[in-house]
This record gives sequence, C-alpha cells and structure tokens, in this order.
Amino acid sequence: MKDELSYAVIGSAMTVHSTLGFGYQEVIYQRALAIEMARRDIDFQRELPMQIHYAGEHIGNRRVDFFVEGRLMLELKAVRELEDIHRIQIMNYCQMYGLPSGLLINFGARKLEFERIYNTNLSDTAIHLVGLTPE
Repeated sequence: MKDELSYAVIGSAMTVHSTLGFGYQEVIYQRALAIEMARRDIDFQRELPMQIHYAGEHIGNRRVDFFVEGRLMLELKAVRELEDIHRIQIMNYCQMYGLPSGLLINFGARKLEFERIYNTNLSDTAIHLVGLTPE
C-alpha cells in the first residue's frame, strides 16, 4: 500500500535539497521545507511542543520538527551521517503519539537521505503528551 503523504513529504524534501544543496544548518532546511510543503498544500505544524511526563510529573519538553496532517512525525537533520540516536529520537516521538511510523530526513549529505522509522512499541507507557490523544 502506497503512503501518499510520505511520498509528498519526501518529494518536497527532494525539491528543497536539489535547490539548496547540502551544507546549511538544519533550521534553514526546516524553513525551506515549510515553504515547499505549504506550496503543495500539505498541512503541518512546525516545532510542535511536547510536554513529557513520568509517573504523573512533568519532567521536560521536546519539539518535533514537523507534525504533518495530524498523522506523520517528521524529524530533520543536517548531519554528515545519520546515527542510531537520530532514529531513536523519532521513534520516541511516534511512541508518545501512538503513531505506527515517522520519517527521518537528512539534508546534510550530498544526496538526500530519508528513512521510515517504525514504532516498535504501540502499548501505553508512562510518557504522554498533554493535549494530544494517541489513536
């Protein structure tokens, strides 16, 4: 089954990467990708704040780069090479939202890199986000 939304997001990222190339900071790609996705009528929230709780106590905050159409987590990087910590980061976001998968996109290499990261644990955890209900 094709995931049209993922293809549209990856296509947007390819356009940004082919236009800008590599070598900029992540925030530059984030701003350009926001423009490109808006041009393609892809609905998204940028820098979505997430409150992290443990055992009912607020322990910190995180921000995911993009939450696309209310169903796709998108984390951007501008590094020479993706590492496991980057994959774990997007997996954690998907687990917090109860989403089956997310996208990790790296603009820092000569060729755009993207990976679908799967949520390996869809069960309830002590970590949750305020104001969002997992599916």
